[in-house]
Order: sequence, then structure tokens, then C-alpha cells
Amino acid sequence: MFDITLRPLKDGLFDPCCKYIPAFVTPSQVTGLAFICGLLSCYSISVTHDNNKPALVFWTLNRSLDCLDGALARHRGTASDLGGFLDLLGDFIIYSLLPIAIAQGFEAAASHVWIAVAILEATFHVNNFILFYVAAIAEKLSKVEEKGDASKGKTKELTSVMMRPALMEGMESGLLFTAMLVYPSKVQALSWTMAGLVTVGILQRTLWVVKALG
Repeated sequence: MFDITLRPLKDGLFDPCCKYIPAFVTPSQVTGLAFICGLLSCYSISVTHDNNKPALVFWTLNRSLDCLDGALARHRGTASDLGGFLDLLGDFIIYSLLPIAIAQGFEAAASHVWIAVAILEATFHVNNFILFYVAAIAEKLSKVEEKGDASKGKTKELTSVMMRPALMEGMESGLLFTAMLVYPSKVQALSWTMAGLVTVGILQRTLWVVKALG
């Protein structure tokens, strides 16, 4: 919901860092390091909830590096569709694993905890389908607009694929995942909350698809 609004703040934080990164470090390597940090965060919280600091440190590194790889690619003029694909793939894998890892961290997670996590994962699955169907439609519409008024209906894109704004975007997801790591005992309530917000986003984008194709 706030990703586009907060983009200038994000750029202001990470763009200046690019000039200090050695030339031998590539954006793809930064993407890979972000993914490894995400996996380490999941592993750390799955082992124990008694000490969630390592998981939070690795999660913070994952999110920071995830912002840095794109900034570095744009800074060097090496942004590519492959880089965008690998970036999103890593994000989707970590986002899917994190709630499961937190639930796994309970010595004996009750069934109602796993049900909440399963519902959340199901909303992710549906949302991912909606996202990429929307991206395909938006790409077709953009090509049509290029033949007419190219400035009409344009939305500033923050990722390598076109995504319609919705209630639940990157910033909101990051905050809720962080809350899960800070308060792992609240993973059930947070999973239900996040599932509800993702569902709202699914409905928002579905309405856009219906209007675009109707």
C-alpha cells in the first residue's frame, strides 16, 4: 500500500551506498547473499524461540540486501530481467518458509497454529497467481497504450514485473514478518491477520482484472 510512496526514502537510503561497494561484487551476488541470510533467519527461528536475536539479525540483513541489489544494478546500469526474476524468486521462497519455520520452533505446535500458517500459505499461493496474471494483463495494456497515449494509466513500477498496488505489499509484509520474529508466540494471530490482509489485496487486484477484461 505504501511501497510507491516510500520509494524515495528507500532510494535515499540505499542509492548512496552503491558507490562504496567494490566493483567485483555484482548485484546477483548481493541477491544470493540476501537469500542465504533469509534461509539462516528461517533456520535460526525454527531451532528455538528462546533466542530470536540471530533470526532478527539475519532477517534485517535479508531485507537490507534485498533493497541493495536492485539499487546496485540500477547504479551500474546492469539491471536485467534475470536479476529481477532471481530477486523475486528468493523473496517468495523466504516469505513462504518463514511462517513455517516459526511454527516449527514450537516444541509442540498445536494444530490451530499450523492451521493458521496453512491458511496464510494458501493466500500466498492464490496471491502469487493473481500477481502474475495481473502482470501479464498490465504488460498487454501497456503495449496498447504505447500506440496511443503512452502517459495515460502509467504506474511507477518498483519491481521487474508490473504489479497493481494493493493493501498488502512489500513494506506491510516485511513489518508483519518482523513482528512474527519479534513475537514468535503470536504467530497464530499474526498469520490470521496477514492472511486477511492478503485476501483483501487479492480482491482488490481481482476487481482490477474484471474491469480490465470486462
